[in-house]
Amino acid sequence: MSAPEVKGWCPGAYRPMASGDGLVVRVRPWMGEIDAAQGRALCDLAEQFGSGVIELTSRANLQLRGIAEADHGAVVEGLQQAGLLDADPAQEGRRNLVMTPEWQAGDLSHRLAENWLKVLPQLPEVPSKFGYAIDTGTRPWVAGAPADIRLERAAEGRLIVVADGAEAGRVVDEEAAMATVAELLEWFIATGGREAGRMARHLQRVDLPEHWRAVPRQAAPVPRESTLGTLIGAPFGQVEAEALRALLADPSVTTLRILPDRRLLVPNASPKRPSGFCAPDDPLLRVHACTGAPGCPQAHGPTRALARRLAPDLPACASLHVSGCAKGCALPRRADHTLVATAAGFDLVSGGAPWDAPTQRGLPASLSFKDIQA
Repeated sequence: MSAPEVKGWCPGAYRPMASGDGLVVRVRPWMGEIDAAQGRALCDLAEQFGSGVIELTSRANLQLRGIAEADHGAVVEGLQQAGLLDADPAQEGRRNLVMTPEWQAGDLSHRLAENWLKVLPQLPEVPSKFGYAIDTGTRPWVAGAPADIRLERAAEGRLIVVADGAEAGRVVDEEAAMATVAELLEWFIATGGREAGRMARHLQRVDLPEHWRAVPRQAAPVPRESTLGTLIGAPFGQVEAEALRALLADPSVTTLRILPDRRLLVPNASPKRPSGFCAPDDPLLRVHACTGAPGCPQAHGPTRALARRLAPDLPACASLHVSGCAKGCALPRRADHTLVATAAGFDLVSGGAPWDAPTQRGLPASLSFKDIQA
């Protein structure tokens, strides 16, 4: 079996990525929020130029797929008109930020994000997948989201800067936060981090200085409800434009916030959940599956029908990943159960990532959850 091609960058809007069904165009909403007009604009673009589906990514971004190369310019223009893109393509490509969904205007999280955006052009160049997280609300929401440098609250409430892959961070006050982020970034570069590409991978080879791991991170389950509004789920991180339109038709829905775990927060509203969405605690939200074949040319088989069939039998708190190849785009890290499509069927990796050694090989697409647990 040939190795899957791992891209060294993530798709953006100005720099899309080719897939089996056309171009993938990613949108990075500022602070993870779009307003209703922007949501309707995304629906228009998805239906006119793409597959009719809007995807939620693990970085709390949105993306359109199935875009023809000839239509890319029109899609970019539509996103610009909707206020969803930076004017500067370089800035848009670097603006990888995951936010706590419970930020409010003027609070610590909001202020940190605004300050981060101001200093971003002055920060050193890093690999394009390098990202940041601000999870400084009263409880952690995005601790599992992909991010290389994180701003969090420790258990006692102090602000800490955390290198991804470490279980503890460095205490900092708000005024010095961005300077401390820049200091950690400089350490990453000076110690060869560019070659590793990501902070967690770098820490597997290089020891993080002790002063960067002085205060433990806060350990808590991801909240399943929010005092700010209503949470709804999107199975496999996919929302049909028709379903999103139905949600936005409720006059109480003025904004949406995107979470990295394929949920949406509807602030200050309790709308009826349209068909196509799911409850925020549905087992489907613990099941990860990429586009699979035939949508992706690197996939060795279809994925989502199998994932949907297995979801109801998934044990509480367990995770399942069905991947079209060993690259693992839908979840590029460990899961409790990982099925990897191959030319000879599905390989099972228990408690690992798609590229790890399988515990079983050649399982049929008709497998049941009993086969996984065997």
